[in-house]
Amino acid sequence: MWTVTTFALVPGAGGAAWYWHRVVPLLEQAGHEALAIDLPGDDPAAGLGEYAALVLDAVACRGDVVVVGQSMGGFTAPIVAARRPVAGLVLLNAMVPLPGETAGAWWEAVGAEGARVAAARAGGYDEEFDLGTYFLHDVDPVVAAGGAQHERPEVERAFETPCDIEAWPDVPTRVVAGADDRFFPLELQRRVARDRLGLEVDVLPGGHLAALSRPAEVAAYLLSTP
Repeated sequence: MWTVTTFALVPGAGGAAWYWHRVVPLLEQAGHEALAIDLPGDDPAAGLGEYAALVLDAVACRGDVVVVGQSMGGFTAPIVAARRPVAGLVLLNAMVPLPGETAGAWWEAVGAEGARVAAARAGGYDEEFDLGTYFLHDVDPVVAAGGAQHERPEVERAFETPCDIEAWPDVPTRVVAGADDRFFPLELQRRVARDRLGLEVDVLPGGHLAALSRPAEVAAYLLSTP
């Protein structure tokens, strides 16, 4: 019997569900349910626990759930999987936390900044961070312009909240990275996935915001059988 999967799509810093708006219809056209979760990134009272609770509420009573975490959403996704049964986890250009680690501590622990700067030098683009160079370089300008109204800052609380898991959840986990991610370069993501999960990274075209720049490829990957 064919099973309908519920994809719980968790955005990165800022928490805008809009990030997934080009992927959602593609998953729905394939006959599945896609829930893009809006997270209160600008709420000083909300941390990872509150984020996970919102995802859990969204998927309550669903049976076959795959949690997809993008970027900072990689900290929320395993908390959800630790608190309810899920069919799988997918980490897209994501931060991969250790149990009890904070998102703020993750950067130095994995050498993210050094990897970003080294990749910029090798690639010949600006080492100084800006949204255009690191997030929007491969996103259609029309699509990028539509995101302006959805932008909001990520307050410090979420970066200070420990990832409340005792161990990585014992569920099928896939790690996928954009070949052109300038923010979390591919080699950084490969190293972190191997060191922390013992997994190899699947590679798709696109940069850090692959769901905006390459929605068809992201949707096809989510729909593929591991």
